[in-house]
Amino acid sequence: MSMEIQTDVMDAARAGALQVALGKQATVRGGTALPPFFHHLYFWTPQPPGQLGRDGHPKVGGLIPDMGLPRRMWAGGRLEFFAPLIAGQLAERRSLCESSSSKSGRTGPLGFVTLRHEVWQSGALRLTEWQDLVYRQDPSADTATPPAPLARQDETEHRELSFDSTMLFRYSALTFNGHRIHYDIDYARDVEGYAGLVVHGPLLAQHLMLFAEDVMGPLAQFSFRATSALMHFETASLCRRGNTLWVRAADGRQCMIAEASA
Repeated sequence: MSMEIQTDVMDAARAGALQVALGKQATVRGGTALPPFFHHLYFWTPQPPGQLGRDGHPKVGGLIPDMGLPRRMWAGGRLEFFAPLIAGQLAERRSLCESSSSKSGRTGPLGFVTLRHEVWQSGALRLTEWQDLVYRQDPSADTATPPAPLARQDETEHRELSFDSTMLFRYSALTFNGHRIHYDIDYARDVEGYAGLVVHGPLLAQHLMLFAEDVMGPLAQFSFRATSALMHFETASLCRRGNTLWVRAADGRQCMIAEASA
């Protein structure tokens, strides 16, 4: 099981730019703690054009095995936070493919990949993250789309969110995410079969983590699962009841479900 190691200085300006893009004040400075999940702004893996797949992601076959399926989705993840990452200081990410498997689902063959990342700083493990990726075949005219689950309506707190193509572009740029479903509407509709641009799953998870931290304090663990894609033209509600959080689209469907502990 090979490990990929990268380093980054965790630039404070990049974190501040994300705070502004999310509609918040830029409070991160060199030497201050990064908000949870902001490590996704770092450890870029740029590849030349010839090493990109049709979807704009780096071609599989390295850290991620080739499952023989063209469509990639970030299905969910889990994080354990041990100590905050500090802006402006060198950090190291150690990554490996923890598991991969294939099976047949209602919409055809599926490939499942779980990546594990450890982020170290000043000789200490600051967080461990597991990313669950799903690979699928292209949609066809006779492929039935499974119905999306309906979201709970019993939240004790909620916040309203709206998205647009500018927000999706800025998040893609800050995280160096070339996936075309987030900025190329013709590709998203005509090739991958979506109704519009897809709001990044990690962007929804980021909003939920910041919501959880606001009301619960510093997080110890956070897990999330994407259940329905949210389009850029849709509004959504961030909802919370106890340790459970979720994203509900305006039509009532559940887009993401999460559990947090402090």
